[in-house]
Amino acid sequence: MNTDFLTLRDVGVTFADTGDEVLANIDLAIPAGAFVAVVGRSGVGKSTLLRVIGGLLRPTTGAVRLQDADPADSTAPIGIVFQRDNLMPWRTVAENVALPLELNGAGEKGVKGERGRNLSSGLVTEALEMVGLAGQEESYPAQLSGGMAQRVAIARALVHRPALLLLDEPFGALDALTRERMAQELLGIWQAHPVTVLMVTHSISEAVLLADEVLVMNGRPGRISERIEIDLPRPRTMGIEATAAFQGYAAAVRQAIQTDEAPAS
Repeated sequence: MNTDFLTLRDVGVTFADTGDEVLANIDLAIPAGAFVAVVGRSGVGKSTLLRVIGGLLRPTTGAVRLQDADPADSTAPIGIVFQRDNLMPWRTVAENVALPLELNGAGEKGVKGERGRNLSSGLVTEALEMVGLAGQEESYPAQLSGGMAQRVAIARALVHRPALLLLDEPFGALDALTRERMAQELLGIWQAHPVTVLMVTHSISEAVLLADEVLVMNGRPGRISERIEIDLPRPRTMGIEATAAFQGYAAAVRQAIQTDEAPAS
């Protein structure tokens, strides 16, 4: 795998309006095809880190390179899923999923939907099949459960076949059982359609279940204080959580979060 797929060198973020230093001295290299989870206490800068990597926020110091380019200028497509699905209620499922294609001008070879929007039907259908929502194209967000709506958001992030998928607590608003099911479905999607994934989560068990590596963030400003490789066999199922190996990794991640509580000087 290409170890230079995504690199961060001495990245720091200070908010100009408040002078608040949120991130400092972030050095990171992630290989193509990896699944990486980011954990840490609330307010440590996990979501800010994701926004910097996604090109939504420029770092104050240092540099981010996605396939040797700034994320905002990279030709590598990026998909982003937030905790809230952020679906447009007046658009159908298919129209919501097609939005990135429309914004990128990729819908010109598509077909007209019932409401006149130009949909790239093949890619939309493929994305919805990927998340188990085939047949829901003409449904509206109000007709969907929370888990289904979040699947639509994932399909929307995957429809333009991104090289990098950024997930910011994508299951945080779901109930526990739906969250477990969605985590398992995400594993299935990633295994069937390899993409580099960076996922922020507050759930230690979710991080260990999904990831090849867990990045632990601590301090204020936030820093990556520890990288824990998760050497568990794949494919993984929920049953692996009962194993001693899984519990050992979960304990190591938990301890890494707890051992650096004092803000960095």
